[in-house]
Amino acid sequence: NILLRGESGTGKELLARAIHASSRRAHGPFVPIDCAALPETLLESELFGYEKGAFTGAHKTKRGLLELAHTGTVFLDEIGELPSSLQAKLLRTLQEREFRRLGGERIISVDIRLISSTNRDLEQEVAKGRFREDLYFRLKVVEIELPPLRARAGDIPLLAAHFLEKYRSQYQKPVRGLAPEVLEALQAYSWPGNVRELENTIERAVALAEQEMIQLSELPDYITYRSSAPPMDASSEMPPLDVIRQKSAEAVQKPYLIQLLRRHKGNVSEVAKEAGTNRKMIYRLAKRFSIDIDAFREES
Repeated sequence: NILLRGESGTGKELLARAIHASSRRAHGPFVPIDCAALPETLLESELFGYEKGAFTGAHKTKRGLLELAHTGTVFLDEIGELPSSLQAKLLRTLQEREFRRLGGERIISVDIRLISSTNRDLEQEVAKGRFREDLYFRLKVVEIELPPLRARAGDIPLLAAHFLEKYRSQYQKPVRGLAPEVLEALQAYSWPGNVRELENTIERAVALAEQEMIQLSELPDYITYRSSAPPMDASSEMPPLDVIRQKSAEAVQKPYLIQLLRRHKGNVSEVAKEAGTNRKMIYRLAKRFSIDIDAFREES
């Protein structure tokens, strides 16, 4: 069993799917269940299934998701939201590898791998009596902490490419990549919504795309013109104003300069003319932001 921990939207289900796909259980089903999305009575019947006549409205037998996941992987998202009564039943299922449907007598055996996720501190939940300690230790045979996206900017190109491929097929757009300045902006942003926010951003960009490469104009303004620095609380040490000014300038000026250089194929005179400045300033900004002007000339 594997427990994934991290903030909401950090890509825990993506990782769970990747673990399943690269395992010996890849031939079996991957069944995700959001423990926070269903009320207790409905969640129990969804997990374990029920027999005909088990309750009002049970007109026919229904197999539960645990049964449907036989030989595969069950992903229990937000396991910390699981009601205490179901915690006990899930623990027995994991220990015995068997259960009964609601209203049933027949024992059903299952062979499943369980991957669960949480954005809660389950140790604290255990200490407060809200989560079973025995279930907690059963879940965390292997524990993986997913850092927030703002702490792993190096993952953004791969994630963005994955979502780009997904949504260009869905929207039937001939989009084939991200312009360099778009990637710069994505890596500079702090992503409070983590991977989920990145996916939504790429979907929006693909839907709006009019060229083969996603452009800055297809990103929301708050991403294009926002500092990558995370919000500071009242106890944080505040940096000097000139440091803030420099970071803000880079967040706006660097993507802007890259876009101009790309448009004019590295012609500094044309870039300076459109920017309303001189060649010396363009070279100075390129040096400050570590931009290789020759690279744009080679692209042409």
